Amino acid sequence: MTKEKKYNSFKEFYPFYLSEHQNKVCRLLHVIGTSLVVVLLLILAKSHYKLLITLPIIGYGFAWVGHFVFEKNKPASFKYPLYSFMGDWVMWWQVLTLKIKL
Repeated sequence: MTKEKKYNSFKEFYPFYLSEHQNKVCRLLHVIGTSLVVVLLLILAKSHYKLLITLPIIGYGFAWVGHFVFEKNKPASFKYPLYSFMGDWVMWWQVLTLKIKL
């Protein structure tokens, strides 16, 4: 049985996070899911705040399809939920600003 790696900082974790997202379709699905979360947050927060509960389902739904179907690995969020959540947003921003290619 392999011992789980303990990351002491997000800076230390992020290269591992990126290594788990090498498939372009997986990254694209992450970007789509995160973008939908942003758009829906802006729409739902005004008058349909009860539907905000669907945001994690939408965001992680796209990401998990990317991992299980295209990347063929388990999402890092299963072992490192906080750092993975942070990684989603950093990767999303880096794709939008063209620091990471799809």
